[in-house]
Amino acid sequence: MLPNGPKLLLLRLFSCVTFILLFQVTDAKKDLKSACSTCQQITDNFNKGFDRTARQNFGGGNTDWEERTLSKYETSEIRLMEIVEGLCDSSSFECNHMLEEHEDHLETWWFKRKTKHPDLRKWFCIDTIKVCCPTGTFGPDCKACVGGSDSPCHGNGQCDGDGTRGGNGKCSCDDAYKGEFCLDCIDGYFNEVRNATFSLCTECDPSCKTCTGATNRDCDECKDGWQDDDDEACVDVNECSADSSPCEEDQYCLNTEGSYSCAACDKVCSGCTGAGPDKCQACATGYQDAEGTCTDVDECSQPEAVCTKEHEQCVNTEGSHVCICSSGYEKQEGECVQTLQPEKEEESEASETTTSAHLEL
Repeated sequence: MLPNGPKLLLLRLFSCVTFILLFQVTDAKKDLKSACSTCQQITDNFNKGFDRTARQNFGGGNTDWEERTLSKYETSEIRLMEIVEGLCDSSSFECNHMLEEHEDHLETWWFKRKTKHPDLRKWFCIDTIKVCCPTGTFGPDCKACVGGSDSPCHGNGQCDGDGTRGGNGKCSCDDAYKGEFCLDCIDGYFNEVRNATFSLCTECDPSCKTCTGATNRDCDECKDGWQDDDDEACVDVNECSADSSPCEEDQYCLNTEGSYSCAACDKVCSGCTGAGPDKCQACATGYQDAEGTCTDVDECSQPEAVCTKEHEQCVNTEGSHVCICSSGYEKQEGECVQTLQPEKEEESEASETTTSAHLEL
């Protein structure tokens, strides 16, 4: 029996090896998918080059002589080379590597297989270098995806590795669908049509969390913000009708389908039930109730004066008032003092100068 120390070391070593092997397997599957994508790029560009060069010839000037003596440009090696030159970007290592490794197969197809096998992608990528699979199949042996190769994932999802030699064939379901076969519906949807090979998931009524049909009477469970009524239909909960408002003191409640929102009261209100000065629960300071509507209080017209200092006058403002000095006065240290006119200021300065001179004598 090994001591605990060597056991722990072996366990850690085994864990590391397992992790590395899993990483390599995952990476290899990604490489297989990437290889098919690269091959697809090559064959797509080949077809584009084939169309681009369809009306060209050797360019020597005497086309009739060239066709008789050198063979037709349509099937010539020169045309093939012109097409091959445009298959890969110079920066694409994977593309250029695959092309360099398998260029002889393209030449074989061009000169010997093109007529019998016109589909280059099938002949080159699937049957010859074996980096792709037919649509609806996946993996090294091109097994059919879940749901069959004609309708992978029953038409409601994407088959992992579809059309490549990689992937595991598992389905990634589209929105509204779930399950291994993408035949089940997620919450909020129901099976409008369902059999062993086809499923159509349709959205429930907005009030339903789960349902069996399209109306609010078909809910298995109501969403938050809705509740069952006497007819067993899911109806909106009016949160604003509760005894205690869910909003702040200076806000009013607005009910919405399945929820609510809060909006600020009018500035003339101290608490309110809705928008506007006529929905106030009480009037804010500086406002008064006038036949059900909060209006501004004119403090300056009250029997008792609010501006009591000498030479002050009152100016009403929205919700308040201000005290200002009367004309000819200005505020100095909280008091209204008379403003000196320029002529009087000069006379005062002259008087001070004369007085000062007499004192010096």
